[in-house]
Amino acid sequence: MWIPLSLCLLSLFTRTPKGQPPQTEWFRTSLVGMEIGPTGAQSGSDPSDTGYAARFSGREIVQNCLKAHCEYVVIWARDGEYAYYNSKFQPKAPGLRERDVLQEAVEEAKKHRLPLIAYCVLQYPTQTLRTHPEWKARDKDGNPINHLVCFNSPYREFIKQQLAEMLEYGIQGFHLDMVDQGFGAPHGCWCDYCKQEYQKEYGAPLPKGGAWSADWDKILEFRYRTSQRFEKDLAAYVRSVSPHATVDFNYHGNPPFSWEVGQRPVQHAQNGDFVTGETGVWGFSALTVGLNAEFYRASTPNLPFQVAMQRGVRMYHDQTTRPLADIRWELFTLLAHGAFVTMVDKTAYDGWLDPLAYSRIGEAFAEVWRKREHFGHKPVAEVGIWFSSRTRDWVGRDKPSDYFQSFLGAHRAFAYEHIPYGVILDENATLATLQNYAVICLPNVGILSAKEMALLKSYVEQGGNLLVTGLSGCYNSMGQLQPNSDLEGLIGAQFKGRLTTLDNHVRLPATSGLEEAKILREGIRPDWHFLVKGYAGIFAPTTAQPFGELMKPHRTVRQLQGKEGTDWPLSADTPVCPALFLNSVGKGKVLMFTGSPDYATGSEHAISEARYLLRNAVRALNPHPRVRITAPATVESVVTDDPTTRTLRIHLLGYNSPPQTIPAHDRPFVLPAVIEEAPLFRVQVELAEPFLSVHAANKKTHLTRKGSHIEAVVEDVHEVLVVRY
Repeated sequence: MWIPLSLCLLSLFTRTPKGQPPQTEWFRTSLVGMEIGPTGAQSGSDPSDTGYAARFSGREIVQNCLKAHCEYVVIWARDGEYAYYNSKFQPKAPGLRERDVLQEAVEEAKKHRLPLIAYCVLQYPTQTLRTHPEWKARDKDGNPINHLVCFNSPYREFIKQQLAEMLEYGIQGFHLDMVDQGFGAPHGCWCDYCKQEYQKEYGAPLPKGGAWSADWDKILEFRYRTSQRFEKDLAAYVRSVSPHATVDFNYHGNPPFSWEVGQRPVQHAQNGDFVTGETGVWGFSALTVGLNAEFYRASTPNLPFQVAMQRGVRMYHDQTTRPLADIRWELFTLLAHGAFVTMVDKTAYDGWLDPLAYSRIGEAFAEVWRKREHFGHKPVAEVGIWFSSRTRDWVGRDKPSDYFQSFLGAHRAFAYEHIPYGVILDENATLATLQNYAVICLPNVGILSAKEMALLKSYVEQGGNLLVTGLSGCYNSMGQLQPNSDLEGLIGAQFKGRLTTLDNHVRLPATSGLEEAKILREGIRPDWHFLVKGYAGIFAPTTAQPFGELMKPHRTVRQLQGKEGTDWPLSADTPVCPALFLNSVGKGKVLMFTGSPDYATGSEHAISEARYLLRNAVRALNPHPRVRITAPATVESVVTDDPTTRTLRIHLLGYNSPPQTIPAHDRPFVLPAVIEEAPLFRVQVELAEPFLSVHAANKKTHLTRKGSHIEAVVEDVHEVLVVRY
């Protein structure tokens, strides 16, 4: 298998002579590659530690990556402590002695015309900050933040010098990691460079504080522009030196990252040639692997997007190797969602490469080559989940997880119910974006600008369907609760006030004059009140049809006296308003929940019925989707379309993690176990339109067809049902 794949690499990545543009940029045709770096200096290093990285070999890395069927290699060239090449600006890892790892890798990669990308750390440059302490970020009181560098300082020019010397090696591009401004307090930067830049931009001194005020709004904008300017300047510089070298930045605009990182979803995704994000159960959950990919897609429409995963079980430097089934599940989840994937390997302390890891990675990558025709097609999505960076910043504020929980809960509901979804971002949403979806979901989107409201109104009036939850539209641009909701004209109800409780309940009646009542009650026992934890408002109908009851919770005497907390939900008390409203606007419909089934689904008190509310709402708004999938909640489905060949592809990803025992610490927070075995599951697919044929990518999958219905019994981590229509 290795020889023909290598020949394919030679054909695919043939590069034209120096000085001429390449026929195809490497990242536009690649699906899988690797990033390799050493382990041992991530937390600092003693210069006498000559054992560290002593066997770190660029030649050996490229050879092993070729055997593993990689289409490109990202080689570690500069981290916070060392360079791994002969640099004039940063000391080389002492264990390398006279060797130059970057040169070794370049020479070996050239033999096979394999694109070689240099990895370069930007933030947390510990060695540089020891040499140049004046470049450190500073808090509002002027105290240095010892681990952070200021992106307005001369550090930017210093980095350009290092990039220039790396470009002399003939590399194909850079992965630059990362342009964040810290992941927690203290927040910066109030250094002299920032004060000077702020004065230049605003014609006023940099305010010292004023959190969540008009001054703070300017400071946030200044922070965002600082990171954007830093990225754009570096990318432009690289292109000025080597026009065909690519640049990508490690991105942190998606949940769980917020304003403190200094990145917005769109503003900081488009400053390189493509966006690169990370995934992994340890940091983002198993469910969010696919959501991260869809977030990156939305942040850079019509561009390839890269997602990095790792061969270790928990974290990049943990020196473990995942089972093959676990690697395949994450890899094919990302590919199904349209990403190209970089597997990150951290070598042993001395630079040794784990042969079992490369064997398993090679087996997984070889499967990608065999299946590559099934990836990269147009997604078929029924629901667009709206993400608001303004709500993240100004309603979420110092606790953005409160907003994220509604967004993540909506995603969880649609993923479990196999309702194909996409992500809509407030920064780049257009009417055309919205019209890609039969339903738009606003999961507690507290702040909606006049422009966003106009888009939503046009979308609904022209036949779109809007699903609204909780306190969407109830806050002004500064994150303050308003007396009225901006959405009142669309939802057909008037906002009367916010419930101060989270442990609210919903009850749906057994009988109702509402035509959609039967669909809305599907799977939910009538006249039974159940917990729907989350934010809620009290609304009164104007033009909308009400349905069900939103019920406030009981409170004990001690709770009313402030002597007892309310973290644990209590039982339902009396109704305060209808549970939902259904309103017709133009050619479209708007369904609004006064509570937050999305927040509830993302919470630790999630019950299935809360999720069913969202599923049923989508089905009431869009009763006849193009594709309808029934499968276990442990199976993720992704639908894509290739109109040229009239082919629908239904990707099925089976997650089969065995149960875990009591953790050694941080109980009850249990990380899932790795996947060791392929799952066995049954899937039913119903298509709204006639089709010609269906077959499965895996020969052992059992398929039956009856009219517009398909049933498949799958025994694997990844399957693709290929439907010709």
